[in-house]
Amino acid sequence: MKKNILVINGPNMNLLGIRQPEIYGNTDYVDLENMVTEEAEKLGVEVHFFQSNHEGDLVDAIQQAYFDKVDGIVINPGAYTHTSIALLDAVKAAGIPTVEVHISDPDSRETFRQTSYIRAACVATIKGHGLEGYLEALRLLAERETA
Repeated sequence: MKKNILVINGPNMNLLGIRQPEIYGNTDYVDLENMVTEEAEKLGVEVHFFQSNHEGDLVDAIQQAYFDKVDGIVINPGAYTHTSIALLDAVKAAGIPTVEVHISDPDSRETFRQTSYIRAACVATIKGHGLEGYLEALRLLAERETA
């Protein structure tokens, strides 16, 4: 049976390719989805995407992933990384192996970006590897033993 992986992207990720290309690059969000989908096909996993600029919608998506029996989550919480205990609690409650991904390396940026609340509930963090970080996270979850 194919693993089912959900890729969740937080605020401003819909502006990928437009927003600060010197940090996030010129690839747009649709190209990111296509890149991840292509890798998922190679790995033999099913992948779905969710993006929202709203914290509650992201919490709802994580909770729904529990009911949908998702096998893994790749999440780039955007700025909510540094502010959202609600996302941390949702990932803890769902109990789904989750990999935190950041295109840039938040630890090398402003001081306020160096705190990640969600990290405590994640099985891994991939940061500063550009969009390739999504593929690394997908591979990690695809190869991970299911409970």
